[in-house]
Order: sequence, then C-alpha cells, then structure tokens
Amino acid sequence: MGSEVCRAIAATDDLELVAGVDPSHAGELLRELVGIDSDLVVAEALDALADAGCDVAVEFTGPTSVGANLVTLLERGIHAVVGATGIDDADLTRARELAASGTANALIAPNFAIGAVLMMRFAADAARHLPHAEVIELHHDRKVDAPSGTALRTAELIAQTRDHVPDAPAGDDRHPGARGAIHADVRIHSVRLPGLVAHQEVVLGGTGQTLTIRHDSLDRTSFMPGVLLACRQVPQLDGLVVGLEHLL
Repeated sequence: MGSEVCRAIAATDDLELVAGVDPSHAGELLRELVGIDSDLVVAEALDALADAGCDVAVEFTGPTSVGANLVTLLERGIHAVVGATGIDDADLTRARELAASGTANALIAPNFAIGAVLMMRFAADAARHLPHAEVIELHHDRKVDAPSGTALRTAELIAQTRDHVPDAPAGDDRHPGARGAIHADVRIHSVRLPGLVAHQEVVLGGTGQTLTIRHDSLDRTSFMPGVLLACRQVPQLDGLVVGLEHLL
C-alpha cells in the first residue's frame, strides 16, 4: 500500500511527494522500490517527515505501530491520513485530544475504496428493514489483523441503524467459533487466502428472502482515489474524523 500511495501522489499535479519512511528499506532509493522518477531516499524514522516540511502523512503500517505513529504525527503538527487498522483505545483517545487541541487533523478510514464506502452505507440502510445481517470479509493471507477494519466498521454502522438486535439463530455448540466473531452484535466471518486482495459481502436475511451486498477490490489502485481525496481534504477537517464517507 505504501508503494501504491507513492506512485499515486507522484502522478498528481497538486500534491508533492517529499518523504518516505520504512525501517525495513531505510537508505534505499525510492525510485528502485516503487518505480517512480524520484531522488528521495527512504528514511528510517518519522523525523524525516518534519525535516522535509511534510504537511500530510499517509500512515499504512500495521496494528503494532499505527497508534504511536498517529500520536507522533499529531504532536508534530502533521495532518494524518490513516489506513492501517488496529489502533488501541488509549492511542485513539490521545489522538482525539491532540487533534482537538492542536494544529493538525486526522482522518482514519478502514477502507479507502469508494465502492467499499458505498457498500457499508447500503448495508446500513438495508439493515433498517432486514436486521438479520452477517458480514463475510475475505483478504490476502498476509493481512495481519482479523476481522478487518472494514468489517468492524460495517458491523458498527449496522448496529447504529437497525432498531433491534434479532434473536441469535441456532448454532452448533460442539464447534465453538464456527459462527464467527461477534462485534456490535453482528456476526463477522474472516477468510484469509492467497490470491485475494480485499473483498467483503454483507448478507441480510428476511422472511423467504436474502439480500447480498458485495464489494471487491481487485487491485490496490482501487484505494488510491480515496487516499488522494483524504490528503487534499484532511487540512480542512475539524479534529479527528473516522470514515471516508464524511468526505464524499
């Protein structure tokens, strides 16, 4: 994702790529890593962003580092666009405080694909009428968290819109976990397989009928329009905002 973001920003006329940070590739030329015309050398630490006069940083690391990185960016007055999931409650609370009182804003989005945002919105609307809903998310086998942030966010949006929590259907107690995880009273099932990129479907059931709403990201370029939109608009936000839907 970081490489794709670099290529997307480098291809714009109104944004400038001024730094890249990746401890595992520190000291390497960005052009050799991502194939763009750039003399930038990949840095090891976030200090490079401030040294380069960075206005907005895009954070696509992982659950073990994203929270601390977000707090550091906001402390240094750098707007943050966050696509990594797994921020713990303490870091999220601190980030909200910094964004509310400081000079930098943050946008946290579990998914930057416009179609995925629409999928979540449509699922939440449908749950008003078909409250029995389950989420099935499918990702590549290198994804480090499960369920995905998109699935968790979808469950929360469904919970906000449906007027009651349906009784749980019968399950097989001899195989605990077979019915998936529960978040916001919504069942979530995670699939991890090579060959996948990022996919999610929400299946809603009613009397004699089902409704399936599905989104498929077939390539990481699907996330770039949303990332670029966030980079352009995050300076105008008010504090910390969760969800790309607020920019559409």
